[in-house]
Amino acid sequence: MAAAAPGAAAEGRRPSASEDGEEEAAEEAEPEPEPERSSCSSPARRLVVPGSWVSSGGLPAGLGRRFPWLEVLDVSGAGLASLGAELLPLGRLHTLLAKNNRLGGEGALPKGLPASPLGRALRVLNLSGNRFARLPAALLALRGLRSLSLGGNRLAAIPADIQHLRSLEFLYLGGNFITAIPPELANLPSLSYLVLCDNKIQSIPPQLAQLPSLRSLSLHNNLLTYLPREILNLVHLEELSLRGNPLVVRFVRDLTYNPPSLQELAGRTIKTRNIPYVSQDLPASLLQYLDLASNCPNPKCGGVYFDSCVRQIKFVDFCGKYRLPLMHYLCSPECSSPYSSASQSSTSQSESDSEDEALVSARRMQKVLLG
Repeated sequence: MAAAAPGAAAEGRRPSASEDGEEEAAEEAEPEPEPERSSCSSPARRLVVPGSWVSSGGLPAGLGRRFPWLEVLDVSGAGLASLGAELLPLGRLHTLLAKNNRLGGEGALPKGLPASPLGRALRVLNLSGNRFARLPAALLALRGLRSLSLGGNRLAAIPADIQHLRSLEFLYLGGNFITAIPPELANLPSLSYLVLCDNKIQSIPPQLAQLPSLRSLSLHNNLLTYLPREILNLVHLEELSLRGNPLVVRFVRDLTYNPPSLQELAGRTIKTRNIPYVSQDLPASLLQYLDLASNCPNPKCGGVYFDSCVRQIKFVDFCGKYRLPLMHYLCSPECSSPYSSASQSSTSQSESDSEDEALVSARRMQKVLLG
């Protein structure tokens, strides 16, 4: 294939925003840089590869040698089935856009990517609109990544090794077939924007509330019926998108209750009656067990529980406008009477909600998108 001049390369077509297939949340959170036209007098730093350059589903050989100064490369919509080794020498390339291709099969990513100059330089990687059924292990080793987009693929799960991307600030996995969120996702200290919309997620792990930097959480169009109470701990959260979930129009109440064990009954008695004891009185295992007691949230109860509890939904107001069903735990079925249920009206819910409403200020949740 004949080598093209840098100026001609920069004139390739860039797919329009409507071709991305991603929600507007991703675009607002981290807009992609527009490739600029390079001049013949200066080395090309931004390049859009036209489809005419692609042969046999791959990029032309020697691309890295011809454009060694590239910082932004857009190969979206080029019909690529693989990203070959010709990209590995690009030690200045911090943004790689490869949306709407045919990537996803064996060999879709070049071997040795994490240890290559490209792997060390990459900060933004967009592989949305491809055919990945799982997150490649090579991607999970790109420790410098700050933005990763794999929307509109065929992902069924998020691997626990996602926690190794410690620099990640933006993660877009919308439009897949994901059914669960791994607790390890909470180990990403810099994650600010998490987009998991248009999947099949049924519950949110309470560990997600440990994300210290999370500002936007997009969960619309999933199968959520409740949210964990711990979500109130996301003190920096400004946007929570929940439209299109069952929790918006209905909620589930779990009436199953396993009677407490003799050990738990004894532990409850010690805690509720403040029976004094010292470390020499009990085995170390029992001392540790007593430290695990949780207070019943019913202010009229004052009891505790350990392993045996009643799981229930409770409505909490956000910004005085929306009511969200949050999961909470009671020590016994008798404690559920003051709390809201499917048959209760808004008036009967207001008294039980008041203590939680005081915890949530308008500044904590500026946008709650339910429709």
